[in-house]
Amino acid sequence: MEPEPSGDSDRLRWNTRYERRGTPSFTAHPLASRALSIPPPDGPVLDLACGPSGATLLAAADGREVTAVDVSEVALGLLGVEVRRRGLADLVTLVHADLLEWRPPRSRFSLVLCTGYWDRVVFGAAVGALRPGGVLAWEAFTTDARRERPHLPAAWCLAPGEPASLLPAGFRVVDVTDSGVKRSLLSVAAG
Repeated sequence: MEPEPSGDSDRLRWNTRYERRGTPSFTAHPLASRALSIPPPDGPVLDLACGPSGATLLAAADGREVTAVDVSEVALGLLGVEVRRRGLADLVTLVHADLLEWRPPRSRFSLVLCTGYWDRVVFGAAVGALRPGGVLAWEAFTTDARRERPHLPAAWCLAPGEPASLLPAGFRVVDVTDSGVKRSLLSVAAG
């Protein structure tokens, strides 16, 4: 794992949440399964705000190198144990970082995946991390989610039309699914 992030409040909140949850299921998020079935071009995967990610495990089991990034060392510890148990350690790099501070290398990844997290700057960096022809898969809460979760900051929610409206020219939207409280996007970068 790489150096610890400097922002402690998010890290501590997520650590507490993962410590209380018990053993994770490691089931891949449906959006990850859909993105890998497109399929993206050969190349590495970036899993942002990964938690104890079944998506990381699914991509690695497919033979892809995966960089899994999260602010919670507890989540990364759980994921690391499962990665080793499945014999995938040579394919997975765990990065302990705050996404508000960490930036991925440009044009490196064939698939960038993020579920349950939203920040416009992080989204822009994720778009820039895609290789030509790469797949972007993103899911986050919409502002409608604030009716059920009033404590959810508006800045953590997608505005109407986002994230598709934030894609630069040359991206092809494959699918947008809106459940009311969450919206997911599958998009392919110009190749």
